Amino acid sequence: MAILNIVKEGDPVLRKECRPVGEITPRIIRLLDDMKETLIDADGAGLAAPQVGVMRRIAIVEKDGEYIELINPEIVAGEGEQEEIEGCLSVPGIWGITHRPMKVTVRATGRDGKEFTVSGEGLAARAFCHEIDHLSGKLFTDEAVRILSDEEVKELVG
Repeated sequence: MAILNIVKEGDPVLRKECRPVGEITPRIIRLLDDMKETLIDADGAGLAAPQVGVMRRIAIVEKDGEYIELINPEIVAGEGEQEEIEGCLSVPGIWGITHRPMKVTVRATGRDGKEFTVSGEGLAARAFCHEIDHLSGKLFTDEAVRILSDEEVKELVG
């Protein structure tokens, strides 16, 4: 496994639509392993393939201490609302307030090739939405209600 370079805002790869994964190959499995190691090293809540320069519909989200691998994910249900702070490993030092569903259900394929659904609330719901947005070339700053000042970030994050 390897720690991958995280692409930063301004790189055009972050603004492109990702291609679906047709077949789960050893290369896809290696990418999942490397993405997980990269996410752990970066101490993030999630990571999408375009953030490491790969234009495939793959993401990983940390939920309750578990890393959920999502191949070809799509949000199939959402309910409630939340406006909370959000940041991104590809947009370092910038934080904003986003409007997201309080709970989402995602359908995806796992590394074993089997389809599954997973639900998340609060931070997990924001992370699922955030990472799936990356697969369509969207950044959280596109969705932000407002970008926070450094002083506001210090108050909210510490």
